[in-house]
Order: sequence, then C-alpha cells, then structure tokens
Amino acid sequence: MFVGVCRISLHLRGVASLKGKRQIVRKIVDRTRAKFNCAVAEVSENDVHRRAVIGVSVVTNSSSHADSMLGNICGFVEGIGVAPVASIETEVIRMGDDTWEDEW
Repeated sequence: MFVGVCRISLHLRGVASLKGKRQIVRKIVDRTRAKFNCAVAEVSENDVHRRAVIGVSVVTNSSSHADSMLGNICGFVEGIGVAPVASIETEVIRMGDDTWEDEW
C-alpha cells in the first residue's frame, strides 16, 4: 500500500477577514474532494487570513499512481485560480510489508 501526501501553501491576496479566507478555502477543499475523491483539509495557518495550507492524501496500490494523482490534484488547485500557490510539497510513503500475501 502506498500513501501519497501533499501540502499546498496558498497566498490569499486581498483577503481582509477570516470569513473571506474560509470561503476561499472551502471552495478549494470542496471542489478538490468532489473531483478526486481524496482526503483534503486545511492543516495549518488557521488564524492567519492571508495564508492557507491545505493537506491532501491519497491511498493506492502503486507509487506511480499516487504520484500521478498528487500531480493532478496540485495542477487542479492551481487551475482553480482563486488563490496563487506559494509552494507545494509531496511525498509518497510505502506502508506495510506486502510479502505476507504470498503465504496465503
């Protein structure tokens, strides 16, 4: 099993309140979750109204598929165009040891 995780930092220009920030973040989170069926949430900078950090995770049986999904998700978030992406960090982690399946 492979877990792909991504941290997307956004710069929110022209946002003057946390209410405005929540509207933008909710739009990004809801659209991303609906399109890719992945786990998405705001993970940091919750009380700062000009920055948002969104975390994304996917689970799959192939590292290349996880990497591809994360790339597509990051491209989608950039393409929404409601907030410029300041930085993107991705990592694919192998979980567990699948060799036990051969014993069955």
